[in-house]
Amino acid sequence: MSSQRGNTSRSRGQKYQNTIAFKNDKYGASVQVKKANSKIHDGLCQHCKDVLEWKVKYNKYKSLTQPRKCVKCSQKTVKDAYHVICKPCSLQLEICCKCGKKEDIVIPVNSHLDQKEEDTGSKNKGKKCTKDIENLDSDDDFDDDDHHHHEKEDFSDLEDKEDEDS
Repeated sequence: MSSQRGNTSRSRGQKYQNTIAFKNDKYGASVQVKKANSKIHDGLCQHCKDVLEWKVKYNKYKSLTQPRKCVKCSQKTVKDAYHVICKPCSLQLEICCKCGKKEDIVIPVNSHLDQKEEDTGSKNKGKKCTKDIENLDSDDDFDDDDHHHHEKEDFSDLEDKEDEDS
C-alpha cells in the first residue's frame, strides 16, 4: 500500500490524469466566486498567497461574513478570510497577515489602491475628452444669432444658384 507507514516513495506515477483542468466558474459564476476571483491578496508572503490562490482556483475559498478579531491589536478589524492580523498592524510590523511571519510581502497592503486611483484618473480624462468632442459637434452654438433674427428663411436664392450651375 502507498499509505503504509514509512513508505514515502512510490514506484509508479499517478494512475488517473485529468484531461481538462477544473474551472470554478464553468457553470456560470456565482456572486461569491466572482468576488473571490477578483480579490487581490495583498499583505501576504508568497506561501500564503499561493495557498489562498489555490483555494480560489478550486472553489475552496470561503469569504468572511463578519470581521474577525486581530491577534495583535485585539480589534475587530480583520475583514479578509483566513487572515489573523489586520492590515494596519501588518503594515506597521511588516509581517504577513495570514501566518504572522516576518517574511517578504509579495504585494504590499495599499499598492492596489494606488493603481486603482491611477486607472480611474486616466479613465476620467478620457471621458472628459469625449464629452468635449460631443459638445463641439453641435452647430447650434455658432448659428444662434442668425436663427433669432430670421424667423422665415428664404432658400429661393439658393435654388436659383443651383439652376445657373446646371
